[in-house]
Amino acid sequence: MNAPDEPRTPEATLFEGNLLLEAIAVSDRALLAPYLERAQRTRGAVLFRAGEDVSHVTFPLNQTTVTLVSRMRDGRMVETATVGHEGAVGGVVSHGYLPAFSEAVVQVSGAVLRLDAERLTRAKMASPTLRDLFVRYADCLLAQVLQSVACNAVHPIEERCLRWLLTFMDRLGTPVLPVTQEMLAEMLGVRRTYLTGVLGSLQRRGLIAVRRGQITILDRARAEHSACECYGKVRHHFRTVLGAVYAENGAIVAVDPTQRHE
Repeated sequence: MNAPDEPRTPEATLFEGNLLLEAIAVSDRALLAPYLERAQRTRGAVLFRAGEDVSHVTFPLNQTTVTLVSRMRDGRMVETATVGHEGAVGGVVSHGYLPAFSEAVVQVSGAVLRLDAERLTRAKMASPTLRDLFVRYADCLLAQVLQSVACNAVHPIEERCLRWLLTFMDRLGTPVLPVTQEMLAEMLGVRRTYLTGVLGSLQRRGLIAVRRGQITILDRARAEHSACECYGKVRHHFRTVLGAVYAENGAIVAVDPTQRHE
């Protein structure tokens, strides 16, 4: 990350809005900057589907948020990871241009930066520090996926629901979440009618408020206490492996592997 008194470079301005890109060492930025393309993605846009070759890495900017989902044969889908301005999707774990196993869907529309997956592979080969940063992020992304699998298997729906909402809040930086009940039911892999009862219970406990098209976390501390252990475990892994820095409201505000927190 740039120190406050450092001059701002064109690369630094280009990378603004994505914490993973901002964490790239100044000496490495020229490896990626010429090849980044800015684009807009609307809610519901599919970045890639299962079985498709992943040709580009997508870096969400600011509040743009993408979920990785596994879609069942009957059309149902379940969220396995949520990615916002702290990371990237597509060709991060692999070298790209391999068939995707999951589907990436935009949940909050906004700007993104796109990079040819082969360019990222070349850059990682040219720079050990850049490779280390992306290896650490890939490990955190995999941890989120694995913990989501465990969570879906053993934890009550109320705890899973709070875990998902808190994770979403961390990436948006606001307790007012643009989440419809239909969207949340899909992410949790349950019927909307069932989810309505779950949300009603959480609302009666004073943890959330539900309005048309949005869900607000009213008491973050109590919500964290009531969520399953998966939420805290993933956050801890991001802190220790990637050096994620969290604000008081839970939002991820920086990534700095050189300042990992034990």
